[in-house]
Amino acid sequence: MKKLTSTNPAKNYKVIGSVNNSTQSEIKHKVLAANKAKTLWKELGVEKRIKKLRPLYDEFLKRKKEIALLTTKEIGTPISNVLGDLEWDQDYFKWFLDNGEKCLSDEITYKDNKQTHKIVYEPIGVSAVIVPWNFPWGNFLWGVVPNLIAGNTVVFKHSEECPLSGKLFEEMIKKIKLPHGVFSEIYGAGDAGEYLVNQDIDLIWFTGSSKVGKSLYEIAGKKFIKAVLEMGGSNPAIVFEDVNINEIVDKLYIKRFGNCGQTCDALKRLLVHKTLFDQVIRKLKEMAESKVVADPEDKKTQMGPLVAKRQLELLESQFEDAIKKGANVITGGKRPRNLKGAYYLPTILTNVKRNMRVWNEEVFGPVLVVVPFNTEEEVIKLANDTPYGLGAQIYTKDKKLALRLATKIEAGTIDINLASHWLACNPFGGYKDSGMGREHGAYGFRELCQLKVIALG
Repeated sequence: MKKLTSTNPAKNYKVIGSVNNSTQSEIKHKVLAANKAKTLWKELGVEKRIKKLRPLYDEFLKRKKEIALLTTKEIGTPISNVLGDLEWDQDYFKWFLDNGEKCLSDEITYKDNKQTHKIVYEPIGVSAVIVPWNFPWGNFLWGVVPNLIAGNTVVFKHSEECPLSGKLFEEMIKKIKLPHGVFSEIYGAGDAGEYLVNQDIDLIWFTGSSKVGKSLYEIAGKKFIKAVLEMGGSNPAIVFEDVNINEIVDKLYIKRFGNCGQTCDALKRLLVHKTLFDQVIRKLKEMAESKVVADPEDKKTQMGPLVAKRQLELLESQFEDAIKKGANVITGGKRPRNLKGAYYLPTILTNVKRNMRVWNEEVFGPVLVVVPFNTEEEVIKLANDTPYGLGAQIYTKDKKLALRLATKIEAGTIDINLASHWLACNPFGGYKDSGMGREHGAYGFRELCQLKVIALG
């Protein structure tokens, strides 16, 4: 049987371990079991489903450090950052459990002395959940737990970059002893995911690249089933001339370089009013050059490697394209000399043109492009000049200006100044090539349901 091998991008791709790839026969069997279990799981009801899932929350709390260390080894995220991410995930997990029943409760739409009308939120059926590697536990949590609460059975595939994390999560679910077929996991690369979605499933729930998401949407269209897709992003941040740079520079840095820039919702295009341009560049350069890029298992490390050699090489090709077309390197632009693995220094580029790959493509790594602007009209065009539309940030003391721009930017979430949309109660998703549908909050739960109207007379 073919093996799926996990390597450590921080230790020159040293092998950590492996799992068995799922065969087509195994995938078929798991989908069949999910179909057999879906009526039982649906009829259990939301309250009892949540009760069965609460032990998974307890298991997560017990194994948080184990999850964190494995994430660091497979993905390269600094251990201190992973532990912080898991605290955040804990809040999301608790919110799903505490609010799922309320979000999915029947909704009265009309009532008089003769009749009552209500919306009932029923599960769709078997959900194929496919997630990427950049936040192994968070992506598993967001894809699997709301589906199970909503009453869908799940056949799950994690990324081939973190198969050991996927195996750990499967073991955790096995410990809570859900009914057979309610949750199962498959292992493999993209071909395994493609085979899965071509089976007898009722819903595709996907987070990942826009290219793969579009191909899954085509499959969903031919099968005439629903797809919830959260895909790539190239988020702009707009800095107007009235802000105090010292108050926002930390957020700007973290929004671009957190998780080594490997976040769909990261800041990827920084648009700065020309009067502040030099000041912003100087402060970001100082900050980037002060960070510790090193072994992610060291608690002092502030940036580890990218996830894999292929990701590093893609980033370098995007960077080289920019340099050939005239971009200026303010800092970074190379691998650190003393580290072996998928490391790349935090990089800032200026003189970026709209024909460069770093402008037109999603840059999934620690490279930030910074572009000046003069007018409100100009910056709106720059912000929307992308096939993506996941999120955006606006920094200004003029709240009327900020709210006016928020209505004109084509993105699913807009953060103004130091506010953050990242709460479990808020729906998350994007415009254009960033996907369709929403996850989180009441809207996210209802995306996973069939809406039925019952009119009782």
